[in-house]
Amino acid sequence: MQSAAERTELWVGAAILALACGFLLWSTGGSASRGLGGDSYELYAAFPNVDGIEVGTDIRVAGVKVGRVSAVELNPGTYMAEARLRIPGDILMPTDSAALIQTDGLLGGAYIELQPGGAPENLGPGDEIEDVQGAVSLLSLMMKFVDAQAGEESE
Repeated sequence: MQSAAERTELWVGAAILALACGFLLWSTGGSASRGLGGDSYELYAAFPNVDGIEVGTDIRVAGVKVGRVSAVELNPGTYMAEARLRIPGDILMPTDSAALIQTDGLLGGAYIELQPGGAPENLGPGDEIEDVQGAVSLLSLMMKFVDAQAGEESE
């Protein structure tokens, strides 16, 4: 025979488990609703610098999340960081599209922005986006600004 306290603990545990399952479904719901599970394809982009980009990073077109980064690897021959971009099959990118690493404000995370080109042909699965812009380091930009200001004061 269970006491009232044991039943209460059982119900609270079940509620917490259900809440955790709900959060799990909610967190994966965005990619499932865009068809990233089955009807998707990968594009490649080789960046000189991928600071802030890792597996799972958002891919956006016109500010709208359309996919995720599925892998980031260093190419030992070119010393470029190659990113695999998984996007839904219903989003076709022209062959002259660009991939840029952007940040959400000063302290925000990084994401990859795809800018569609105007070519009549589209990239297919496994194709490479050749027009890329790597991550810009805010620290190096600030150091250049400080150096420039110091140079002006010494003149």
